Amino acid sequence: MADAAPRRIPDATVARLPVYLRSLVEMAEANTSTVSSERLADLAGVNAAQVRKDLSYLGSYGTRGVGYDVEFLLFQIRRELGLTQDWPVAIVGIGNLGHALANYRGFSTRGFHIVALFDADPAKVGEKLAGLTVRPLTDLPLVAASDGIAMGIIATPAASAQEVADVLVEAGVTSILNFAPAVLTVPASVSMRKVDLSIELQILSFYQQRRSGEVAGSVAAVDDEMSA
Repeated sequence: MADAAPRRIPDATVARLPVYLRSLVEMAEANTSTVSSERLADLAGVNAAQVRKDLSYLGSYGTRGVGYDVEFLLFQIRRELGLTQDWPVAIVGIGNLGHALANYRGFSTRGFHIVALFDADPAKVGEKLAGLTVRPLTDLPLVAASDGIAMGIIATPAASAQEVADVLVEAGVTSILNFAPAVLTVPASVSMRKVDLSIELQILSFYQQRRSGEVAGSVAAVDDEMSA
């Protein structure tokens, strides 16, 4: 009898799992053994019912009056996110952002190992960074095959990002994280996430403007009352 297909987890739930994971790691480091759905909800910025529903997709339902076992829940989420194994990662584009990403030690502690650095600029090829040597982009297919690169990070200018994505796809890399401010096209078989810092700043600008407007409105209301 064939094994049952794994239960599909909604994309919105998948996006929340790393948030739960971060909070659980902090609890484990503080030697907290159990956590209620209410407490985890507070830390994650959602409601308790959402936490319980999300964790039910993992087959974890907690214990009434006790909550969830922190260590076991950590294991479940790490397993679901594929963090119980190491993923070889390549960074393409060794400018300021590429340097920062290559030097970030948090990747390795979370199961993501930067194994290769690439750049199309001959002036950067050969540079030593974070224990690795920057290689020409033309070497990517060979390195991807020999090192089993699973994920690629694009940290190039927008103008060259699509070309880099094409090279990664041709090399068999099926997961891409794009930091370039450009909309890229990849096959349906390739997973791609986009990190656009300018969009995040624009969203912050919206809330900052609204907050400033509320302050200005409050001051104006007080002035009106005093002059009445």
